[in-house]
Amino acid sequence: MFFHAHPDDEALLTAGTMAMLAAEGHRVVLVVATAGERGLADVEPGEELARTRTAELYKSAAALGCARVVLLGYGDSGLSSDGGVAGDRPDNAFIDADSEEAAGRLAKVLIEEEADLLTIYDPAGGYGHPDHVQVHRVGGRAAEIAGTPVVLEATVNRDPLLKGLRLAGRFYRFPAEFDVRAFERAYTPGDAITHRVNVRRFARQKRASMEAHATQAAGGEGPRTLAVMLKVPGPLYRLLFGTEWYVRRDLPAGARLTHPFDHWPRS
Repeated sequence: MFFHAHPDDEALLTAGTMAMLAAEGHRVVLVVATAGERGLADVEPGEELARTRTAELYKSAAALGCARVVLLGYGDSGLSSDGGVAGDRPDNAFIDADSEEAAGRLAKVLIEEEADLLTIYDPAGGYGHPDHVQVHRVGGRAAEIAGTPVVLEATVNRDPLLKGLRLAGRFYRFPAEFDVRAFERAYTPGDAITHRVNVRRFARQKRASMEAHATQAAGGEGPRTLAVMLKVPGPLYRLLFGTEWYVRRDLPAGARLTHPFDHWPRS
């Protein structure tokens, strides 16, 4: 089971792993906390955007081979300009949900599915979105309630990301509000990552998942991350996006495993 905050998060962080596990015959279930109705898009925020992004989510899930999609129905908490919690969030915002109640709802799905693996996010929620931090809290507690044996924190290797951003900064002028230094605290350093999953064989499915989220490739005054990713040509796409990273907290940081179900130590 893959637990995400908004539609399109699965495409960016775990799509290759999902497609790989589905191809191996596993039942893959995608659970999403919100419909992403407050995300930046050309569609007006609110119910119309929620409907559109939900349709995009199902299209993405189909491309990845998911057997089931579950929407928990919480409101998108939004993101303030300084990267914190938005002040005008809805009454049912995911960030304001009772963590134990939300964990119970997720645990019910885990038990229904007899899930043997759950993915969440790292404690910082990757880049710090409040809903992503809540996914970490709620998902971790749900796994405890359900007795799910394997919990993986989906993340990004911070080390090459920082190198790439600093190199890009020599040739490209980032917007004034973009602070490369913020990524010094985002995601996870390489020496703490336990799983490096090679998903290059599933680049086609991962790209199709990204393409499904058309609203997230537009909107705003500058280029969107998803739009930039989709412009990368095939061979380079497989190189840049062909690895997905995870942390399993009950394993040593130097485990360096290559499949979600790998054991440590290896037999």
